[in-house]
Formats: sequence, structure tokens, C-alpha cells
Amino acid sequence: MPEMTYLEAIRAAMHDEMEIDERVFVMGEDVGRQGGAFGATKELQQRFGELRSIDTPVAESGIVGVAVGAAMAGQRPIAEMQFADFVSCAYDQLITCAAKMHYRIGWAVPLVVRCPNGGGVGGGPYHSENVEAWFHHHAGLKIVCPATATDAYGLLRSAIRDPNPVVFCEHKFLYRRVKQQVATGPRDGVLVPLGKADVVREGSDLSIITYASTVQLALAVADTLEQEDLSVEVIDLRTLVPFDRDAVLDSVRKTGKTLIVHEDNLTGGFGGEVAAVIAQDAFEYLDAPVRRVAALDTPIPFAPPLEREYLPLEEDILSAARDLAAY
Repeated sequence: MPEMTYLEAIRAAMHDEMEIDERVFVMGEDVGRQGGAFGATKELQQRFGELRSIDTPVAESGIVGVAVGAAMAGQRPIAEMQFADFVSCAYDQLITCAAKMHYRIGWAVPLVVRCPNGGGVGGGPYHSENVEAWFHHHAGLKIVCPATATDAYGLLRSAIRDPNPVVFCEHKFLYRRVKQQVATGPRDGVLVPLGKADVVREGSDLSIITYASTVQLALAVADTLEQEDLSVEVIDLRTLVPFDRDAVLDSVRKTGKTLIVHEDNLTGGFGGEVAAVIAQDAFEYLDAPVRRVAALDTPIPFAPPLEREYLPLEEDILSAARDLAAY
């Protein structure tokens, strides 16, 4: 079983799906000859040709619009945004067309829009947005936010096979920093189902509900608190839509205290939806108010010291967890 980075796992997932299904193709800016801005599509054009690894103009609305049409015609396109921030240019195509198509006329739209997102890489306000909350309000879209190489591989393969349009949020900070042994292969590679959270660490005193880049931070906090005789359970949501309510509620009912952590802005972030579900369906089990740790409600700064101030860091999560445990 090969060890690979988060980025290599994404590339392997696309390769393996393209290998077994000729309907799968990749399109986006510089995805062909150059292999993508981050190298995610490297060598796919050499392997599958220019008709299945397609370089496009710099026009996100056109990329997603063409992909929606191809999906409706029976293909399975993977549309890459060079940076997730630019998916805003394709918002109308995703929401007005792709998300509503099945509801309106019953047509499947098996489309994946890959969105390299997130901070911690000095990208500044136009190249570091976390876009998952932009879309979770709109029925018809699925939203995936993997935290590990195995999940990046297995969830992407499941997303490509899904009949619904999927916004696949890849955290850029994780691309080359997370490594794992991943079972790959066109026929026997791992598949991770959409809508199933992962209990990455079991605990009894406090639940941390998180996803994407903050999963590793939550695990580090759990390690620290273990030395203080506190048992922390860490839930990686993995997909926001579908949302695994049962996994969250089971954990909250077990521990009685919940900390929700994500890198997106606090206000309007997906953590607010999680908190509302807990308040509605597990209120009588709570021994303390639900707490949230997230990014500041500002555009993400470019300067590294300001970016660190903006992002939720391990020490922020640790402080909130200690306060919650002592409540």
C-alpha cells in the first residue's frame, strides 16, 4: 500500500476513475499540459489525451457551464477551479443550473467541482477563502471537505460516481503536509461513502466536531488534554452535505460538552448549523453551552503574522476546550 500525500491521493482518485470509466474527464485552467496550478492533474493528459484532460480559457462560469451541460448529456466531468475563491464567478451555473436541475426536470447532474481552498499558505484575501458555507444553503449540491489522504482519495472517487453535483473542497495547506498509506487502484481502491462522519478519536469528557484542516489541530489538542486527564472525542464530519447528524448527536449525548471548530469565518459558518442541530435534538444532554472556534469575520490577510491572528490555531482550540471542560 503506497504512502502518498493528500495531493497525490486526489490525483490518484481522478486517474483511477478515468481508467475505469471513459465518461470521466477533467477540465480547467492549465489542467492539461501543465498539470494544474498545484499539480493535481499532472500527467493525466499524457495518459488519457487532450479530450479527457482539457485546458480551458480563464473563465470559471464557462468551465462550470460546459461541465453542467456535459453532465446532463451523460458524461462525468471534473471541473477544477485554480483557487476556490474564483468559483464565485460560476455561482449562477452551480446554483441556478446544476443544483436545481434534478428538482426541476429530474435530470441527474454527475458533476464534481474541485475547489482548492483555505489559508495558512500566505495566499491573501483572493486566494484563501473557505467556500463550503457559500453552498450548504442550496438544496441539490453535495459538499465534501476531506482532512486526510485516504479520505481525499476515497471521497473523491465517491463524488465522481455520485449522480448529484458535488462541491469538493480541498484544503491547500494539506496538499503536501499530510501523508498516509492509501489503498488505491481502479478496481480495488478504497471508497469512502458521502454523508458518513468519522470518529477519529474516541473520548468521554468533551466532543470536538470539526472537518478539513482543523482535524489535525483538534487531534493535537486532544493529545495535550489527555495529559490533563481529559478525554476528548474528535469527530471529522468529512461531508457537510449530506450531514451525519447521528454521529454528532451520539457524541454529544455521550460527552455532554461540545466544541465546534472550523477554519471558515465564525458568522454564517457551517458550525452554526451544527450548533443548531445540537440545541434542537440534544439540549437535555448538554452540561455546558456549545462553543465555537473559527476564523475572524474579516477577509483573510496576506501578511503571515496577520494571517496567524485571523486563523483558528491550536492554542485557540486548546483554550476554548479547557474553558468548556471546566464549565
